[in-house]
Amino acid sequence: MILGSVALSFLLLCCAGSAIVGAMVGEPEPTRTGTAAEQAQQPILAAPAEPTEEAVSPVAAPSVASTTSAPASPTPSSAAPSPVVRVTTVTERAVVRHGVRAVKDSSLAEGKRVVRTSGVDGVKTLTYQVTTTNGVQTSKTLVKSVVTKQPVTEVVAVGTKKPQAKCDPNYSPCVPVASDVDCAGGSGNGPAYVSGVVKVTGDDIYDLDRDNDGYGCD
Repeated sequence: MILGSVALSFLLLCCAGSAIVGAMVGEPEPTRTGTAAEQAQQPILAAPAEPTEEAVSPVAAPSVASTTSAPASPTPSSAAPSPVVRVTTVTERAVVRHGVRAVKDSSLAEGKRVVRTSGVDGVKTLTYQVTTTNGVQTSKTLVKSVVTKQPVTEVVAVGTKKPQAKCDPNYSPCVPVASDVDCAGGSGNGPAYVSGVVKVTGDDIYDLDRDNDGYGCD
């Protein structure tokens, strides 16, 4: 009985050792035969796993890259806004000055001026193309000019009639009134002269009728 127990214990120890060795070398555990009591599962003691060396990547020390200070590029939010350019059409009116035309008039005394037709200014319409940048005018170009109201020329009459000399009532035809009158072509020194024969109708104050026949400068 005691020998049987020792043999059974020895058998169990052998089986456990074989199982451990088989687990270590990866060989299949041999099939055991015997009674149902012998085939009962026994706890298997797993051999402690040997520590394995795992490849450990060295942790790189944080490197500090040297940087050079450079001006930052403008981002879309900080960039200057684009200028606002507008092109518009502007219409303006300007005055067209009337002209003046002079005409001679023999019925008027010499040098006298009379307005026959009054002058009237005209109107012209100017169309410009105006460009503004950010609300400030940068260019203005004339694209069209049309006279919408024609001016009226002023007409001025200028007299050309010579003034008539005053005549002395003592002679006919007219002998001018002066400090002295002589016959033209004679020896008198004027300042006024008479050309041709004149009739003495009154007093011969200028002594033109030297022979007293009633006619002077004959």
